[in-house]
Amino acid sequence: MCTSLPRVTINSLVKNMKKNKDSSKKHIMQSCLEHDVKFIRLWFTDILGNLKSVAITVEELEHALADGISFDGSSISGFARSEEYDMLAIPDPQTFKILPWRPKEQAVARMFCNIQTTEGKDFTSDPRNILISILSKLRKNGFTFYVSPEIEFFYFHSKNNPEPIDEGGYFDLTTLDATSDIRRETVLMLEDLGIGVAVSHHEGAPSQHEMDLRHTDALSMADSIMTFKTVVKEVAYKHDVYASFMPKPLTNFNGSGMHLQISLFKGQENIFFSNSDKRNLSTIAKQFIAGLITHTPEIMLITNQWINSYKRLVPGFEAPTNATWSLTNYSDLIRVPRFNKKQKDSARIEYRVADPACNPYLALAAVLAAGLEGIENKYKLKDINDKNAEQLPESLGDSIKLFEQSTLMKKLLGKESFNALLKNKEEEWSEYKQQVSDYELDKYLSIL
Repeated sequence: MCTSLPRVTINSLVKNMKKNKDSSKKHIMQSCLEHDVKFIRLWFTDILGNLKSVAITVEELEHALADGISFDGSSISGFARSEEYDMLAIPDPQTFKILPWRPKEQAVARMFCNIQTTEGKDFTSDPRNILISILSKLRKNGFTFYVSPEIEFFYFHSKNNPEPIDEGGYFDLTTLDATSDIRRETVLMLEDLGIGVAVSHHEGAPSQHEMDLRHTDALSMADSIMTFKTVVKEVAYKHDVYASFMPKPLTNFNGSGMHLQISLFKGQENIFFSNSDKRNLSTIAKQFIAGLITHTPEIMLITNQWINSYKRLVPGFEAPTNATWSLTNYSDLIRVPRFNKKQKDSARIEYRVADPACNPYLALAAVLAAGLEGIENKYKLKDINDKNAEQLPESLGDSIKLFEQSTLMKKLLGKESFNALLKNKEEEWSEYKQQVSDYELDKYLSIL
């Protein structure tokens, strides 16, 4: 029973939902009644992927579902327009979930939102709307974009110092892996939220871990990635540990990537699979790979958006440095994992350049846009380990230059978002170039 709201009131809300024959909204109100939900957090992201939230009480829920909640868009990075500040957060009823780390009495739920203008039009600079838009284009052709991410991260003693908690290595299950219980609790909490975890394990660097989420459609997965990162941090905080998705926090060890297992389906058919190809890759799959190889350099401002992202992408640390593909090389941009030919649904490609600090809505949209460009223009896939493969950007500055010239990204993001992201990253790069690092002081101060 929802003790914070009179039963007659919430029952009347449920009755109103019945009248409107809206099963999703009815289910939400019924869940609030059964689980004593008092607060609902409405979630969305800014252009950089920072999670934003506004909390409402259950009494305001029906209004929010019908009309949205207004907020000042000028205060959100990438949202501001000179002529338009007032915006609406419209909750997506399909994303209602009760947060298991919050109290069970007067509980808290969350819903992801799409952003609209006060005129009721979709706000085109909303990252979630950008992903929805390109997925709508895909659906018109009868396709569904499925994604399964392998997300790596670190546990540290403090956010102020990247001191590892354990000295474990790849797949270790020993007392050295001091955070296995934290990882276990995180998996269980994710499953409470309906987010399936296929695999979890210790990664190669000290205190580095990985969780692989079960594949689902791209929009649901982008929501799940944002939820995943929040859950990882919440559980770590509970245990006085700091979880970090920083791509390269430790100099002499592998950084953290977010490898994307990607497939396209048409109905129930995996269209990446072909019986006639020696590698069982369809023509569409090869065109998709060719699109990614061609356009990855210009989309990396999105998939690898931070200065630190490029400290991970160096030789010797199982991270891609060139636009190449293979079957087994973990240092290639794209890997085609081996799979049982009898299980056609498992045919997929692995996109290895993205890191977990990106905005997942924009990253999945950019990856899909690049792949579709290959399909629509019938790109020809070059040989495995092409000797003339293009080198990937080595710094945020390199990515800025390539992104700025990208017609594909201008089309995907729209003028407002494109310019906002570009300006933000130019400012970050300019600020970074003026900094004197500890490396420079240690290297030069005593001899120059």
